[in-house]
Amino acid sequence: METAAGTAKRKFLLEGLDCANCAMKIENGVKKIDGVSACSVNFVNKTLTMEMAMERSEEIVDLARKKIRALEPDVKVLEQGAPGTPASGGRNRKSAEPGQVHDHAHHHGHAHDHDHDHEHGDGASVDGHGHSHDHGAQGVKTMVLRLAAGLVIGAAALGLSLGRELELLLYLVSYLVVGGDIVLKALKNIVRGQVFDEYFLMSIATIGAFVIGEYPEGVAVMLFYQVGELFQSIAVNRSRKSIGALMDIRPDFANLKSGDEIKRVNPEEVRVGDRIVVRPGEKVPLDGKVIEGGSAMDTSALTGESVPREVAAGDDVLSGFINKNGVLTVEVTKEFGESTVAKILDLVENASGKKAPTENFITKFARYYTPFVVIVAVLLAVLPPLVVSGATFSDWVYRALVFLVISCPCALVVSIPLGFFGGIGASSRNGVLVKGGNYLEALNDVKYVVFDKTGTLTKGAFQVAGTYPQNGWTEQELLRQAAFAEMHSTHPIAQSIREAYGQELNEALLADYNEVPGHGIQVVFEGREVLAGNAKLMERENIEFAAPTELGTIVHVAVDKQYAGYLVIADEVKEDAADAIRSLKRLGVKEIVMLTGDIQAVGEHIGKKLGVDEVKAELLPQHKVEELEKIDRRKSKKEKIAFVGDGINDTPVLARADVGVAMGGLGSDAAIEAADIVIMTDEPSKLSSAIHIAKSTRRIVWQNIIFALLVKAVFLLLGAFGIATMWEAVFSDVGVTLLAVLNAMRVMKIKPNLE
Repeated sequence: METAAGTAKRKFLLEGLDCANCAMKIENGVKKIDGVSACSVNFVNKTLTMEMAMERSEEIVDLARKKIRALEPDVKVLEQGAPGTPASGGRNRKSAEPGQVHDHAHHHGHAHDHDHDHEHGDGASVDGHGHSHDHGAQGVKTMVLRLAAGLVIGAAALGLSLGRELELLLYLVSYLVVGGDIVLKALKNIVRGQVFDEYFLMSIATIGAFVIGEYPEGVAVMLFYQVGELFQSIAVNRSRKSIGALMDIRPDFANLKSGDEIKRVNPEEVRVGDRIVVRPGEKVPLDGKVIEGGSAMDTSALTGESVPREVAAGDDVLSGFINKNGVLTVEVTKEFGESTVAKILDLVENASGKKAPTENFITKFARYYTPFVVIVAVLLAVLPPLVVSGATFSDWVYRALVFLVISCPCALVVSIPLGFFGGIGASSRNGVLVKGGNYLEALNDVKYVVFDKTGTLTKGAFQVAGTYPQNGWTEQELLRQAAFAEMHSTHPIAQSIREAYGQELNEALLADYNEVPGHGIQVVFEGREVLAGNAKLMERENIEFAAPTELGTIVHVAVDKQYAGYLVIADEVKEDAADAIRSLKRLGVKEIVMLTGDIQAVGEHIGKKLGVDEVKAELLPQHKVEELEKIDRRKSKKEKIAFVGDGINDTPVLARADVGVAMGGLGSDAAIEAADIVIMTDEPSKLSSAIHIAKSTRRIVWQNIIFALLVKAVFLLLGAFGIATMWEAVFSDVGVTLLAVLNAMRVMKIKPNLE
């Protein structure tokens, strides 16, 4: 898959990646490899995406695999070609034949369907040491049993009055049952020259407690830590699942029709031109056109719209729609990899690769923070006993250990990516695709919004806005004359007149049809000559006509050279356009500009109606970019410009804006490529929903950062002064992380309220 010239982009699944800290280490390690231009590890869906020099890609991938093996031997690296590998949840791939599944993301022929590998158990190297933020149901049971056993043995040691040696032995057994795996991991890491991580901190603290004779505390702290980890892993898992569920639009199967029989196949086996049957309650598996049948479609998975959309023969349907009531036969127009669902899943999966500035800040922070804390802890253990008279060594060592336990930055490292990922998920549930945490964060600073007019704020479809009969004609009769006159014209304006008339047109009533280029139409209808066209046509035939004041395209009608009146045809404003402008103002947008290629008068009329601040009319696409640059010059450095367009000719402007938003993204592929945010429906008000979600996400993420750092600071002080014990230390670490993860999960529940 080519990205920039000469760079290749590859995606891997990291099976058994269980801690956010490890994800960070892998990311930093791979980034340092020569030839890697970008690398990002997503802890939530366990993927690593890297971009590198094309000609050395195989060599670089090998280096990356080696690097990951050195950093985290328990992590298994799987190349993720097909969107069916477990990262996309891989949940719904049961229908696939074991073995080969067509890989359409990278056209390297075939990729293994890893789900089957795991079902057959050959190579599920999911970390079996009990300690993993991704405990399966089995892992949770094993862990609970281990903790219970350790607790019983420890309680025996505490309760029975045994000799000193026996007591120590029981405590040791209890300790190893509860936390042996942690000590083992810490040792492995030290051997690999990686000292500062949570396993090391916990091991040092608890072994230290044994060394200074605090046996029960050593066991209890380890027990408490493991219980906290268990809860945290369950919480992270739940949020992984709910994000997965948001994106659970991947179809399981397609009913392929060949001759008279219908067979269930994997959507990836269906080719363009094949016919598929979609029964009530099923998902449409691939994009296509309805050939027979009619039904109501639930489009909410793609568009966030609750109102069902009616389809009949001749209409297009998109993968991800759910068929409500009728049976449809659909002719497939796009292969699975090109279908809407595959594209959307790909966007959301890759979205988490583009990190928000806040996430990058935390990564940097953790890199300097942990070593700093370890150095302080060592000084705390060594200096006071040497300097202060009467200070006992074991007392200060204990304080240093407490200090170490508290310092673990786990809460931040886990909860912040989760927060952004949840925000992206909540947006997609509301019909807005955000292509990265960086764009979600940028929405907070959008102070200038530039709208394209046609198709974005207006429907982009002509409608008869008024009929103005003269000289004794009635509205209906005027409309009838015009509709028959325009019967054979293919012009959108003619179409709108026929729609407004809305009755059958009988061709037998017409004779002598004659189109006058640039003027209009001349026809004999029911034995009378009808003229329908612009002012030039009336002037040419010397007919006196009214001078309309209404805005729009005017069609004049004359019958037997007598003026009968005129029709006004105008583009209609979208229902929610005015609300969209109002809610953006409420969210703190300073200035809203409307750009249009339409004439000044029409542009200003619509601008006034909607309440936009400025209208620029009669523009060509390249002028739109110039207008955007003018705003760019007068805004402050921190402020951002969003451009909203429907995409067909807006690609250069979408790419130029800080945040490019494509409207009605189920339409133009070019717009989906160029935009940073895609609104799936045709509603401009969804932009304010997205900004609302972005603001809530930022608020929750900052609550977590401030909360975690405050609690840590308080406990670090208490620990240094010997007030906090190790119990409280572990509680502060595990408790804060758990609360931060639960808080981050709130992001997914955000309902944009725009009142």
